[in-house]
Amino acid sequence: MALSIPGLLRERVTRTPDAEAMRYREGGGWTSLTWAGLQDRVAAEAFGLRGEGLRKGDRVALMGPTSIEWIVTDLAVLAAGGATTTIYPNSTAAEVAHIIADSGSRIVVVASDEHAALVPEGVRVLRFGGVPTEQGDYDALVDDLGPDDLATLIYTSGTTGVPKGVELTHENWVSTAEAVASLGLLLPSDLHFLWLPLSHAFGKVLTMAMIAAGVPTAVDGSVERIVDNLGELRPTIVAAAPRIFEKIHGRVVAGAREKGGLTEKIFRWADREHGPATRWLADRLVYRKLRDRVGGRIRYFVSGSAPLAPEIAEFFARAGLTILEGYGLTESSAGTFLNRPESVKIGTVGPPIPGMEVKIAEDGEVLLRGPAVMRGYHNRPDATAETLVDGWLHTGDIGEVDDAGRLRITDRKKELIKTSGGKYVAPTRIESMINAASPYISNVIVHGDRRKYCVALVTLDPDTAGNVTDAEAEVRAAVDSVNAQLARHETVKRFAVLDRDFSVEDGLLTASLKPRRREIEKRYKDVLDSLY
Repeated sequence: MALSIPGLLRERVTRTPDAEAMRYREGGGWTSLTWAGLQDRVAAEAFGLRGEGLRKGDRVALMGPTSIEWIVTDLAVLAAGGATTTIYPNSTAAEVAHIIADSGSRIVVVASDEHAALVPEGVRVLRFGGVPTEQGDYDALVDDLGPDDLATLIYTSGTTGVPKGVELTHENWVSTAEAVASLGLLLPSDLHFLWLPLSHAFGKVLTMAMIAAGVPTAVDGSVERIVDNLGELRPTIVAAAPRIFEKIHGRVVAGAREKGGLTEKIFRWADREHGPATRWLADRLVYRKLRDRVGGRIRYFVSGSAPLAPEIAEFFARAGLTILEGYGLTESSAGTFLNRPESVKIGTVGPPIPGMEVKIAEDGEVLLRGPAVMRGYHNRPDATAETLVDGWLHTGDIGEVDDAGRLRITDRKKELIKTSGGKYVAPTRIESMINAASPYISNVIVHGDRRKYCVALVTLDPDTAGNVTDAEAEVRAAVDSVNAQLARHETVKRFAVLDRDFSVEDGLLTASLKPRRREIEKRYKDVLDSLY
């Protein structure tokens, strides 16, 4: 195993120096960079950062959208002996100040004037693409790095409280990357399209895995260009949060409904299981168009960061588009479990990657142990001691392992609802079911802790809901269809359709597009109370 992330890159350069490493937008088209070319840029910036006073162990904060410049600067910080502190580009001034102060970051690299304005006075500010460059003995820098050195501080999304800095070492990332590469799922002939935020662990682990496997990555962090990029690049591997798959599904279903007539009938017919004799017709009429919209070469999608509704996974499977659902926490370097293409079981996140162990505690909590588990929380020995017990990471998730070693996550331990009647309800499962039941629904929050029954807050998808004539009726139909599948105490008795969707900008979604449940319940307390 390589001893560090720059060491992992150096090994890749030794093996395939002239193979394509990165593809990125420049001008009106795409420009490629080889592995040797990538390392040259990393080395030049590493010595430039050394010239700025960066020394081993220092933290450098990065704030901006996903880009080739982010990747180069991140690797350069590590090669110079520093550790990267990641800041999501839509963070508030208070969040930026907290992360910079708590991490002790001495330098902040930003993408824009707006980001620079958020940096507290007294902290050195540099720009992506404008980091100074120098020359020096790069191998000596890399040889000075060890597996236990701090590589990254990622502040948890804070769905339930103040973000904590997760300390991840070079060994954490390298062991995960090499374990994923060892599965044989990533081929040099693949093209990986990366748009996920690199401030989030999911995006980071994908970058590391591609270095280990020697797979080229096309980089463009623009969410607005995702569909266009899929058509232009025709990638074979794309990872996303479930919300992206939900939106694709919603647009396809909504489009069929809005056309009505024969088109809608054909879609409804196609959107069911078929025998071999009729499946080809459904494919020709419906699913081939979807595959073409995503480039026509997808070998598989990867879904992570939040639970994927089985109904969504089944829809894509019928279209010939396999989604490999995975699971991991920031605290376990993100990529801890992954379904394998040859043995996908929808509804599970697959078995652990090589080197990782899992066990289920008496109360159902998922516990993890292995080289991907974090060193601890920065400046938080109390929180570290609560989360890391006898070498096991307590995930806070409730789950079960099947006979094939595949993990099924059933809910968050802290999010289980206990009604006033003493019955337990797992809200995220119900939320996913309601979301999948209508192409016009965007987010669902089920509420009912210490209440007589469960209710829900529902938001509509602004991209598809414009043609809905009766939102209440649409949501009622979705809720009723899900209630018919639930135990009586789990059913949603009443709901409210909110006048706006949740967003990262308004603080109601995390960087990985997960709802901030506590904040939403707090902000909409009066609405929830009115439902009782």
